[in-house]
Amino acid sequence: AYVVCPRIGTVGAEEGDEEPPSDNESARRPPLAVTEVAPLLEEGPLKGLRIATLHGRLPADEKDSVMRSFAAGDLDVLVATTVIEVGVDVPNSTVMIIMDADRFGVSQLHQLRGRVGRGSAPGICLLVTEAVEGSAARERLDAVASTTDGFKLSEIDLEQRREGDVLG
Repeated sequence: AYVVCPRIGTVGAEEGDEEPPSDNESARRPPLAVTEVAPLLEEGPLKGLRIATLHGRLPADEKDSVMRSFAAGDLDVLVATTVIEVGVDVPNSTVMIIMDADRFGVSQLHQLRGRVGRGSAPGICLLVTEAVEGSAARERLDAVASTTDGFKLSEIDLEQRREGDVLG
């Protein structure tokens, strides 16, 4: 299983903090972090499972070692940032929980959930959020939950974020 968090540990700009603008940002708690969530899981609901962390601040050789252990089945749960978003193929991964899912964009969520269910067993991706019903963030999550069609999601993403500015 993967547990994905929007940030590594300290508040501020870092790998994994690429969140889209959100509704009422000033009233929100800080996004959940790998270094905060992993110990809570290890000491609480996932006590006894083999848990490791993975994020962009780890040295490359340590990241490789953790991924090899996870792929080999030597780890049960990987608490990570979006460093796992692309290029990770662990066929025996069947569960992904994305914490503060409203802090990620449509394409990013689609890429993340594509990391599970790649083998013979089906996968499930749970989007955990405090986003209020009817908010733009909740609409993004509802869109992702409604389809696995990447083309449809790219159209939804374009509608919500617009096409951008060539010079901007």
